Amino acid sequence: MQKGIRLNDGHVTYLGLLAKKDGTRRGCLSKKSSDNTKWHTKWFALLQNMLFYFENESSSRPSGLYLLEGCICDRAPSPKPSLSAKECLEKQYYFTVSFTHENQKALELRTEDVKDCDEWVAAISHASYRNLATEHETLMQKYLHLLQIVETEKTVAKQLRQQIEDGEIEIERLKSEIHASPAAAPNDDDSEIKKIKKVQSFLRGWICRRKWKTIIQDYIRSPHAESMRKRNQVVFSMLDSEAEYVQQLHILVNNFLRPLRMAASSKKPPITHDDVSSIFLNSETIMFLHQIFYQGLKARIASWPTLVLADLFDILLPMLNIYQEFVRNHQYSLQILAHCKQNRDFDKLLKQYEAKPDCEERTLETFLTYPMFQIPRYILTLHELLAHTPHEHVERNSLDYAKSKLEELSRIMHDEVSETENIRKNLAIERMIVEGCEILLDTSQTFVRQGSLIQVPMSEKGKITRGRLGSLSLKKEGERQCFLFSKHLIICTRGSGGKLHLTKNGVVSLIDCTLMEDPEGTDDEYKSGQDMEHLDFKIVVEPKDSQSFTVILVASSRQEKSAWTSDISQCIDNIRCNGLMMNAFEDNSKVTVPQMIKSDSSLYCDDVDIRFSKMMNSCKVLQIRYASVERLLERLTDLRFLSIDFLNTFLHSYRVFTTADVVLDKLITIYKKPISAIPARSLELFFASSQNSKLLYGEPPSSPRASRKFSSPPPLAIAKNSSPNRRRKLSLNIPIITGGKALDLAALSCSSNGYASMYSSMSPFSKTTLDINKLYVSSPISSKISDEGEDKKDKVEDTSFSLFSYNNGMVMSSCRELDNNRSALSAASAFAIATAGANEGTPTKEKYRRMNGDKEFVIRRAATNRVLNVLRHWVSKHSPDFESNNELKTKVIAFLEEVMHDPELLTQERKAAANIIRTLTQEDHGDNQITLEDVTQLVGGGKTEPFENHSALEIAEQLTLLDHVVFKVIPYEEFFGQGWMKNDKNEKTPYIMRTTKHFNDISNLIATEILHCEDVVSRVAVIEKWVAVADICRCLHNYNAVLEITSSLNRSSVFRLKKTWLKVSKQTKALIDKLQKLVSSEGRFKNLREALKNCDPPCVPYLGMYLTDLAFIEEGTPNYTEDNLVNFSKMRMISHIIREIRQFQQTAYKIDLQPKVAQYLMDRSSVLDEESMYEASLRIEPKMSN
Repeated sequence: MQKGIRLNDGHVTYLGLLAKKDGTRRGCLSKKSSDNTKWHTKWFALLQNMLFYFENESSSRPSGLYLLEGCICDRAPSPKPSLSAKECLEKQYYFTVSFTHENQKALELRTEDVKDCDEWVAAISHASYRNLATEHETLMQKYLHLLQIVETEKTVAKQLRQQIEDGEIEIERLKSEIHASPAAAPNDDDSEIKKIKKVQSFLRGWICRRKWKTIIQDYIRSPHAESMRKRNQVVFSMLDSEAEYVQQLHILVNNFLRPLRMAASSKKPPITHDDVSSIFLNSETIMFLHQIFYQGLKARIASWPTLVLADLFDILLPMLNIYQEFVRNHQYSLQILAHCKQNRDFDKLLKQYEAKPDCEERTLETFLTYPMFQIPRYILTLHELLAHTPHEHVERNSLDYAKSKLEELSRIMHDEVSETENIRKNLAIERMIVEGCEILLDTSQTFVRQGSLIQVPMSEKGKITRGRLGSLSLKKEGERQCFLFSKHLIICTRGSGGKLHLTKNGVVSLIDCTLMEDPEGTDDEYKSGQDMEHLDFKIVVEPKDSQSFTVILVASSRQEKSAWTSDISQCIDNIRCNGLMMNAFEDNSKVTVPQMIKSDSSLYCDDVDIRFSKMMNSCKVLQIRYASVERLLERLTDLRFLSIDFLNTFLHSYRVFTTADVVLDKLITIYKKPISAIPARSLELFFASSQNSKLLYGEPPSSPRASRKFSSPPPLAIAKNSSPNRRRKLSLNIPIITGGKALDLAALSCSSNGYASMYSSMSPFSKTTLDINKLYVSSPISSKISDEGEDKKDKVEDTSFSLFSYNNGMVMSSCRELDNNRSALSAASAFAIATAGANEGTPTKEKYRRMNGDKEFVIRRAATNRVLNVLRHWVSKHSPDFESNNELKTKVIAFLEEVMHDPELLTQERKAAANIIRTLTQEDHGDNQITLEDVTQLVGGGKTEPFENHSALEIAEQLTLLDHVVFKVIPYEEFFGQGWMKNDKNEKTPYIMRTTKHFNDISNLIATEILHCEDVVSRVAVIEKWVAVADICRCLHNYNAVLEITSSLNRSSVFRLKKTWLKVSKQTKALIDKLQKLVSSEGRFKNLREALKNCDPPCVPYLGMYLTDLAFIEEGTPNYTEDNLVNFSKMRMISHIIREIRQFQQTAYKIDLQPKVAQYLMDRSSVLDEESMYEASLRIEPKMSN
């Protein structure tokens, strides 16, 4: 008898070496000996379903082989250790390999790492192919079962055929008998037979009806029926939405368009027919189209339950191109409307139309905006329809086609919709101001930011009122709602009903402003307010036609102050640069676009790496729609202009398409190599002159220095007989002040030798000329300057002309409007004058000649100011970038320190760099605001007091405090990319998920508190108290808490308590309806958005509203185009939403923490889950039996 199986030893050895080399799993394991007494360490290698083991890793021949076919591998519990071996066994992890055939002992293995153990178990289980064997066995059983069913069905079919044949034979036999037998005489039994037949017919009908009822009930409960019900509900909702939209278009046409057409035909028309057509565009055609579509929808509903809609969309799609015309010209429409509203007669007439009951207090701008969102509404409706339409449905393909066409149309319109947002924002703010504000009707105004600041009162002499600083009355009475635009700062008070009232000097023109960020030592009384230390900033306003005045504003935190001063300074710098460029490129053209832009086609003409929209930014330059990363970085460092809306959008969104290191490297390159880093076209245009530049500059000198590509004209000179000049401290943002009067830049004249001279009235008694070469002294001490060929020495008073002026530690940015019609000075010359005298002390002749005559020096100064400006904005408004990236922070500090050691650096540039370093390195940001960790630490421990022990006001205040603490720490980086909808959302957006969890926890707490009450009276009391809390939260502008409470009341476990709700008072129910209407998602949270627009921060909005907007933007538009260009228009829309969120994040509530109340709100120990809540609801109010 054969005792063993012969194996090919050589082949097994080969397989062992192959496993050792290429096995799926290899490593050292401890194997239990055959007598179960000892453990031997072997080196194992797994190849397919063969497990080889060697004496050690260097062995060339396997010691043994296990075939793993059909084996089972599982983790095994550790054996109970003896006292002596306890410490050793704690580090061992065991698993066993059991074989299915008999008389095969299980293989026991162990390892020292739990991860290694799990990986071995997974690898061996996979190699055993047990799953395939089990699946094969299952399939064989199913196959055998199906064979049995087929045989059974064949037998039954054969029996049925036999029965049918027998039945047919019996029928033929009965027919023959009937024909053969004579007609039977009627008898009395016929009436009984009829009754029996009637009963049989009734029973057959009852059985059929019962069977059909069962079939119908089964279908009603089926998923298909549920899907069709939801589909019908979507169609009915679509009909209601379409009816509402047609009504809105009807009001637009009948209440505005047609009456204004008649008014335009009157004897004294308040508006022209062209303006009416420009405002309303083709809205009447759109109304007719949707009236037809609405009638078709109603006809389809009349034929319910057969709802066929695809053919309606097939008819509608070709006609929707009229929306492109409406959307493309919508921005121009609002511009014309804003222009017409400057006519008082038209404005009065328009207000009469808007006061009609049909308008429901909605403005004309609102009605003009409705068509903008109709296409996205159709897309969302089709999404819902397709979600509930089966794949085999007859309309599926047609609806898919309609959705794709609408999405294609929406992508074309999407950018156009976003461009009108700024105009609508300006008009909405203008409507809120009771006195009106004509400057907001200027469509070139760009909204920058808004928020609450405290204004310090001033006396008539400009002194700060005594005894008011730091007082509670100042914080209440001095609170102002401030709106910053690209050209103006508007300061208002909030009145009743959310209306705004302009304060005295409430419209501040930034063109006349000087910003002082740290007004130290200016007023001792002002600094006596300890609560406002380091939170104040001053704006000195010096209008041309009225008396100067000062506005002192106090922010709630250093972060908010930094954001305000950074934006105001940036707006002032933009006005300065725009005015400078307008002067440099002025011509006789009537076109409003600056000559600078007309001369550079790259600023408005599409190219392979950039696309423009039709909307202009705050610098009167076309906004970028799509661009490559290189072009975006080029725009960031373009020395001619820097739009604040572009800068905000770029710094918010640069992480999507580049990194912080790339941006910083670009700025460093601009500083170190300004000429090579700036495009040639920018340099040429920066130094471009008007048609008379040759006359202005004269013939260039013949020196080698002047022969460089970017050499400047010779310095301007004066006559030898000029009298001593008296000069005052100047700033680049203001006109040159000489003797108390503005220097007339148009007074430049051309002398016979080509050198220009400037004349200005120096004093009431004498007239003299100003030597540009002597505009360099910044020291208050008189100094003397000698010039070649001139023995006479002139005493010169302190003069400087710079972007930023510093005085006694005050950082100042100021601006004056440059007269476009009077200045013939080029940008290069003006900037050379501006930077000529910024260094302290008396410069050498060579130094000031370089400063005045070297354009490379001008470029370096411009590049340095641009780099410091961008860094200041980045550091002050986006500090988390540096707090989370120490490497970036260190790199910026090292760069700024290198800048400060530059010997050619101007004084104000050195101070600006020092301020940025101080901002980066300061650990205390001065906010002193409580964090969630502080709250958790303060409320930790102790027994939680019950709900009855806290008043509604206390709960509302502490809930508001907690909501804002959770809301304010969300970093804006989490709002990009829809991370909150991904599988790894907790890692990508931890703060958004924490906000969502906090919302759900509070909602669960409220529902649990209601369901814990056993009797109806106590439940009613709890409900009414929570409704009172919601109303107080509404007054505190905590709309998030309002939604937390109303959503908990609408939970199924609470909403089904009919006996409880019957006892709730009518006043409480009315208040609930009011609150639910406020936070309803209807119309894209229309009411909530209106409330947010009319409220002053601090405020806690509902985050889900913004996440919905962001999701719609992310879904509708990609980050990159097909040409791999960045979709910067999308980034701009996201940035606008983030800007609104950050506005509410930055203003904190002045509410003191009450640990006991906060502990109750944060205690989750007694909160029930959803299932437990419903069980508790059924227990306190069982279901009613039918």
